[in-house]
Amino acid sequence: MTLFRFATVAAILLAATSPTPAADESPVVVLPGGEGLGKGKHIVLLSGDQEYRSEETIPQLAKILSKHHGFKCTVLFTLGKDGTIDPAETNPIPGLEALKTADLFVIFTRFLNPPDEQMAHIDEYIKSGKPVVGLRTSTHAFNIPGNRKFAKYGNGSKVEGWEGGFGRVVLGEKWVNHHGSHGKEGTRGIVAKGLESHPILKGIMPGDIFGTTDVYTVNLPLPGDSLPLVLGEVTETLQPTSKAVAGKKNDPMMPVAWVKTYKGEDKTVGRVFTTTMGASQDLAYEGTRRMIINGCIWAIGLDEKIPAVTDVSIVGTFKPTPFRGGGHVKGLKPADVLK
Repeated sequence: MTLFRFATVAAILLAATSPTPAADESPVVVLPGGEGLGKGKHIVLLSGDQEYRSEETIPQLAKILSKHHGFKCTVLFTLGKDGTIDPAETNPIPGLEALKTADLFVIFTRFLNPPDEQMAHIDEYIKSGKPVVGLRTSTHAFNIPGNRKFAKYGNGSKVEGWEGGFGRVVLGEKWVNHHGSHGKEGTRGIVAKGLESHPILKGIMPGDIFGTTDVYTVNLPLPGDSLPLVLGEVTETLQPTSKAVAGKKNDPMMPVAWVKTYKGEDKTVGRVFTTTMGASQDLAYEGTRRMIINGCIWAIGLDEKIPAVTDVSIVGTFKPTPFRGGGHVKGLKPADVLK
């Protein structure tokens, strides 16, 4: 065998036995759509909070939306320099250009500060007036200094017309405070009186919505056309059978899920569903998953297709990690959590 032929055969054998990096190394994971009410629709889901394990919540929601309901889902994360998921990073977000073809943006981030070239993709989406679903810390999704191009998105922004930033203007509230005792008191969802038949609440029975995360404080009334759907009853412990806390914490109860609209640059009206629940441990409760999945379907404009009981069964293995700062599972790449 000539040296040339030997080198060629060796190269072919090496290629055949070496792992292909494309799928496993990609910072962006796309779950294909299929049959179901979401067929032909594209959802972009962004994870990036440092405490409540959005890097576990977001992939599971994407799996449910894709497998059970046919949505194409693009899943994005904040990444460390080694390409692994790192919630402590507040600015590198590969793949935001996927928002150009998105029909819905689901965001679960906290105090991010993306570079202008990445933030521009989010800005273009919001200017288009397309629908948004915000989870937990997305009320304070961004922390962008006042001298930056997209400072208006920052939590507590004082930019005219954008007072309170993305949280207040688009989602309906910015960061205010903890209302329940963080890490000690849970949240039981109580459907707002008279709204039991709202499409987002289909298939949800009393007591179904629960989470181990505490209730957030909100400023009442919520802005614009915000409509509280679920109120958060503060519970004595983190168990779903726990009694309600007596006293002012539950009088009045804070909204923990609401709908509203916002206007894009051309006055297009976009639907918004916001919930201050959504940590990965909250998804252990079927009613909480159903509320969020129904919220996505409603926001994208398919509310008439929401079934009597939406399928929100867990896809694959789901073992939520207890929420705490710095508590994420280290060394995982995007493809690892979406297998």
